Amino acid sequence: MRLILCDGVSKKFQRHTGQRLLRDHLTSWWKRRETVDFYALKNVSFEIESGESVAIVGSNGAGKSTLLSLICGLARPNEGTIEVNGRIAALLELGSGFHPDLTGAENLRLNAALLGFSKRETLGLFDSIVDFAGLADVIDEPLRTYSSGMVMRLAFSVAVNIDPDILIIDEILAVGDQAFQLKCMERIRRFREAQKTLLFVSHSPAAVLRFCDRALWLDHGELIMQGEADNVLAAYQGKGTLSQNV
Repeated sequence: MRLILCDGVSKKFQRHTGQRLLRDHLTSWWKRRETVDFYALKNVSFEIESGESVAIVGSNGAGKSTLLSLICGLARPNEGTIEVNGRIAALLELGSGFHPDLTGAENLRLNAALLGFSKRETLGLFDSIVDFAGLADVIDEPLRTYSSGMVMRLAFSVAVNIDPDILIIDEILAVGDQAFQLKCMERIRRFREAQKTLLFVSHSPAAVLRFCDRALWLDHGELIMQGEADNVLAAYQGKGTLSQNV
């Protein structure tokens, strides 16, 4: 069963030309500055089937995060079609979707509600989420008092305990202590064994090869290659950037 379809997807943004000096800020109130379009993604097409684990590799600015945002429905493509079938849990920017003035418990309940869970369903999952994150002693404290590692633990725990059809991970596992990273890796392994779908961005080639069967290579917004993970990584490594920007 196909869970994700990207067909001829392009996403463009506008940026101002030239440097913006103080006088530009002052005059911009009444004078429109010249802008140019640039493509973060250009004519990208692929499919992901149920149970597949797929990595996205590419250098900084290749369009990886933009693609994930489109798949999650956080933005719309300017051209092409995206279809997603199934519940998505996404770990994108650290703490995205969390509010620093709310407690860990309030953020947990809010994120579960945004993912479509009822109050009763969230209550049933609450203890297992907190236990997995190891945050029972601070769960009622404001999120602004948490370290970045603690925020990651809460975000990951919410994502994996709601039993999504599609789990999307963008770099976030680089944050946090080694013990919790190992715990995350074990949960991802179990997620794969359950024939769920994983979409994975990581700087670690070893992690990509460990968890992903296929890979997509993006470069300047274009899909350069897709196929078996080891073949795509080998081709990307041949470009001379794998060790720095996977």
